[in-house]
Amino acid sequence: MNARYAEHNDATPVFVISVAAQLSGLHPQTLRQYDRMGLVSPQRTPGGRRYSLIDVRRLQHVQTLAQTGLNLEGIKRVMELEAEVDHLRAMVLMLQDELDGQLARRRELIPLPEGGALVVWRSDPR
Repeated sequence: MNARYAEHNDATPVFVISVAAQLSGLHPQTLRQYDRMGLVSPQRTPGGRRYSLIDVRRLQHVQTLAQTGLNLEGIKRVMELEAEVDHLRAMVLMLQDELDGQLARRRELIPLPEGGALVVWRSDPR
């Protein structure tokens, strides 16, 4: 692949502040304020801040939360808690996969008499 045409994804910082402001429906000064508060963290480049599509979606989420009446500190806390919940969900899935793998390996190790059956009961919290 030609280096000039590097692959881009939603995390690639490509938008200057004016474009990110337009895409998110916010004023550029509001984006700067959100950056200072840590609500969004665009990448710094010699040409200024560069926002990714993920950053733009995050800005839209901030705006949605603000419309519910939350102040900026409340929005910051909600977003921190949302990130923590996402992290914990990913950990639960990873641990569930690990447990499922262990159960599968144990089933292979348990000798059964001819015609016997092994029944494994698991409470499924889903």
